[in-house]
Amino acid sequence: MTTQAAEVAKRRTFAIISHPDAGKTTITEKLLLMGQAIAVAGTVKSRKSDRHATSDWMEMEKQRGISITTSVMQFPYREQMINLLDTPGHEDFSEDTYRTLTAVDSALMVLDGGKGVEPRTIALMDVCRLRDTPIVSFINKLDRDIRDPIELLDEIEAVLKIKAAPITWPIGCYRDFKGVYHLKDDYIIVYTPGHGHERTEVKIIRQLDSDEARKHLGDEYERFIEQLELVQGACHEFDRDEFLNGQLTPVFFGTALGNFGVDHVLDAIVDWAPKPLARIANERTVEPVEEKFSGFVFKIQANMDPKHRDRIAFMRICSGKYEKGMKMRHVRLGKDIRIGDALTFFSSEREMLEEAWAGDIIGLHNHGTIQIGDTFTEGETLGFTGIPHFAPELFRRVRLKDPLKSKQLRQGLQQLAEEGATQVFFPERSNDIILGAVGVLQFDVVASRLKEEYKVECAYEPITVWSARWIDCSDKKKLEEFSNKAVENLALDGGGHLTYLAPTRVNLALMEERWPDVKFRATREHH
Repeated sequence: MTTQAAEVAKRRTFAIISHPDAGKTTITEKLLLMGQAIAVAGTVKSRKSDRHATSDWMEMEKQRGISITTSVMQFPYREQMINLLDTPGHEDFSEDTYRTLTAVDSALMVLDGGKGVEPRTIALMDVCRLRDTPIVSFINKLDRDIRDPIELLDEIEAVLKIKAAPITWPIGCYRDFKGVYHLKDDYIIVYTPGHGHERTEVKIIRQLDSDEARKHLGDEYERFIEQLELVQGACHEFDRDEFLNGQLTPVFFGTALGNFGVDHVLDAIVDWAPKPLARIANERTVEPVEEKFSGFVFKIQANMDPKHRDRIAFMRICSGKYEKGMKMRHVRLGKDIRIGDALTFFSSEREMLEEAWAGDIIGLHNHGTIQIGDTFTEGETLGFTGIPHFAPELFRRVRLKDPLKSKQLRQGLQQLAEEGATQVFFPERSNDIILGAVGVLQFDVVASRLKEEYKVECAYEPITVWSARWIDCSDKKKLEEFSNKAVENLALDGGGHLTYLAPTRVNLALMEERWPDVKFRATREHH
């Protein structure tokens, strides 16, 4: 095996998806702990000595005034190299969160055992389904009261439309939580509370049919055996092909806070999840082991410091090898640039990068020339597909405080839209400008950046728009007919694409029914 093939085979690139408060931050910490990237969960230590991490890059960060949330973490585990992409929770949820899922080869879904499948999880799963991303599931918070595990599996299957195959099964929960039983390999992993911040040797009881197991389970033993029979009769068995096709998810139980069960999940990702996959470009399919470098930008991290316009573009490497100082072709602009200062995110330390391989995520300094969806190669003209815009879920009308600045406003919004900070719509029947976003915070970011970078002050007003759909119709006559009838609700987006702004869910359903030849699309490819 060549060095390149070996490096690619070692990599696993995945994202964590969950509803806010399901325990994603905690599980991220514990995964880093597994990779021994942090000695004590919650405090990141430097690799060079035992002082806390303050790399040169932190100084650079202060000078430039950029802060990159640890959205990418790379760490070693079992001789593999893990690239973990975090998706922000709460208010900083944005279209970026969806797009991050286009840069990974698999995903880890974290569910709160007390709540089950929640709205944000459903939205993220819909995105995973666009590319049939393999999903590993972790049902968290077994150290608290949880819902009936069988009910939780039924809910995963019914709501997320994916088969659920339990790999481990909980023995009790909350105060009676005794551990999990490994259905595939017939052993019990004993839970001992109080080891959340360290790696400990776990106690294992081989075989459920043993005196030791009977002793550990006590009065619960018979009831647990009955429950297992029910589970094994009713649940799907794990099938790796179905998992790789995104049709089945292996399910693990545990508590991230108690650092229990997290290692099973990481083992599953190493053993079963795919290594970096081939990527489809408009011109051809690109294999990760090809010698020539290629990659695409899926996210641009805006800085919140008005004094600096520097931003970081996150790139997923699709093939070849990045080497410090190499020349790359920025395909959309047809320009060659030399990249000497790409960043890596090794175990939460940001370091200047010497080399990186397919599957890795690197950061490029962007002075406003890089857009989401941009491809970089060693000269070949390639355009990777599958990096979509997603229909916004929140809308506001923009009101300009100084009417003389409408040109700057349009220019600013156009640029912010290209960067992926927001989506902008220009209705056909009015001079309004409508902004669309996936998270509330996006509106605040846009207002503050317009003020600082474009000297434009704006306010927002509510508007009756429920959702946006991009219009696609191959029949020109039908499209014209539709455009005349629906003109009150039509707009052009920042890229000049025809969009239908539906005032209500009912209205959209009626329009789809009335115009069967017109496609109302919830996503649009970057071009």
